[in-house]
Amino acid sequence: MSQHFSGQAAHPALDVRVAEAVQASFDRQQAMSLIRASMPVVQSGLVEIHLPHWSGVQQQHGFVHGGVVGMIADSAAGYAAMTLAPLGASVLSVEYKVNFMAPAQGQVLIARGTVLRPGRSLIVTRAEVFAVRDGQESLCAMMQQTIMVMHERAEKP
Repeated sequence: MSQHFSGQAAHPALDVRVAEAVQASFDRQQAMSLIRASMPVVQSGLVEIHLPHWSGVQQQHGFVHGGVVGMIADSAAGYAAMTLAPLGASVLSVEYKVNFMAPAQGQVLIARGTVLRPGRSLIVTRAEVFAVRDGQESLCAMMQQTIMVMHERAEKP
């Protein structure tokens, strides 16, 4: 597990079919490809989304726009929840709160989503977004989120 989430409960090993379903869902999200985001880490209860800092995601001061920061946090935490949902179910954000702690500036942003409390109908998650500059991570945003599990409502391919 990530060193940033000490005290987090261990989750069961990730089923390969679930990992494939999570990746396929991410690949269908045109919004993620629009902003050039990738999802290199998919583990049970933990997902990372990486976003290069480029001019298309900047706001007027040159930082990554807060809406984009929220977007990758929402997806990272949502996909972390999906890793613990039953195969064939889909997930949907029903609430989140974001705190911006520092400007999102660096070569890349990493959104780490984790599951705080898995449940049958609702899953509570957290995402931390780090700006990476010269290999050093700096926390720039934190999100707490509630996810609804939609049983027997698989996504459209």
